[in-house]
Amino acid sequence: MPSLPQPARGTAPGRPHGVFFGWRVAATASATALFSWGMGFFGPAIYLRTLLTEHGWAVSAVSAAVTTHFLVAAALVSFLPEAHRRFGVAGITRAGVALLAAGALGWASAREPWQAFAAAVLSGAGWAATNGAALNAMVAPWFERRRPAALAMAFNGGAVGGVLFPPLWVALIAGLGFPGAAAAVGAAALLVLWPLAGRHLRPTPASLGLAPDGGAAAGASTPATDDAAAGPPRSPPAPARPGRLALLRERRFATMSVAFALCMSALVGLYAHMLALLAPRLGDTAAAGALSLAAGCMVAGRTGVGWILSRGGSRRGAAAATFGVQACGGGALLLGAVVMPPGTESVAAALGGCALLGLAGGNLGVLPLLIVQAEFGRTDAPRAAAMAVAMNQAVMACAPGIFGALRDLTGSYLPALVLAIVAPLVATRLVLAGATGGGHHSPRCGTAH
Repeated sequence: MPSLPQPARGTAPGRPHGVFFGWRVAATASATALFSWGMGFFGPAIYLRTLLTEHGWAVSAVSAAVTTHFLVAAALVSFLPEAHRRFGVAGITRAGVALLAAGALGWASAREPWQAFAAAVLSGAGWAATNGAALNAMVAPWFERRRPAALAMAFNGGAVGGVLFPPLWVALIAGLGFPGAAAAVGAAALLVLWPLAGRHLRPTPASLGLAPDGGAAAGASTPATDDAAAGPPRSPPAPARPGRLALLRERRFATMSVAFALCMSALVGLYAHMLALLAPRLGDTAAAGALSLAAGCMVAGRTGVGWILSRGGSRRGAAAATFGVQACGGGALLLGAVVMPPGTESVAAALGGCALLGLAGGNLGVLPLLIVQAEFGRTDAPRAAAMAVAMNQAVMACAPGIFGALRDLTGSYLPALVLAIVAPLVATRLVLAGATGGGHHSPRCGTAH
């Protein structure tokens, strides 16, 4: 940060005009999420529907390309902490945005199915560098006590992206064509995020003389303050590879990761096929609006769970409730899109299902990070967070392909929707079982709401 005029009484370096620099970082993370979710999470649903409409390819073929997108992200995201240490958060974020833009253009330019797979490698790498694990890496050094609020701010950018981008994609594709729309969106992402990443993601709390949450740090005392906040001294961390294997054997980690992987798989499968599922009854524009409705409800769901957690609610209990809402949303969507005859009632049921899926989906990205913060120490938490996201993505990557294959095999989305209902019910049992398992707790978990 350049030197500023003498701040008002009570301010400090990194807090010009009383604004803690960490909130600028959280705002940049939110802007990153807006484009990342709009291109890397909700984007594949647009890509799938558009390629099916323009080329008449098999649903399973395009769905497999979408699966490749998420598999590439899953393969790369667990190495994000190492990449951040070597190249910096700002550099990796810039690279991710460039890859998302190149991938979108690749999807739009595909003339044969194999070209969609090549584009998926680019877009998947970009999604890995800008998804939930990346947002956590941006925000975590700046916040401890207020990390849930900062993460909610960051992830809400993704919800806003989900509201804005599906209808925006549809309108741009109708007006400019798919390649023109992809070029416009990619250019906007680069113009907005490239300078923000350089300005706000390069500084660290220590470089500005700050401790997490904005407290002043006196020179080299910040590490000592951080160690005190983290509780009693811990043994030196294990090497990266053994550490990952140890996490997989940790009951609390395993139950949490598998539960969220099941729910994220069901949700991603539904989101990837939602336009194809609803467009025959609603039309492309209204189906995109339904996807935006789901994304908008993410904010409400995240706000509600944040309010509960701020009053000492159980993070695993909140996860179980979230999974129940997701199962209800899948049931309503099944009724409205498949079981009920076309009409006003079926449209209302389908839209209600989208709303419930959004209420649940808003918390599926942030709750694992908050559970990790509560149940793992400062040394283990970054690797545990990256591993949780990687496991979620590795499993959920298969969902679009599985849903597409079931659609081609049966001629209906009914089996896929039943699967999307069962998965969160199983996940509820898993996440609650982990609450009674072994494993170490951070002594900070009672105060990190």
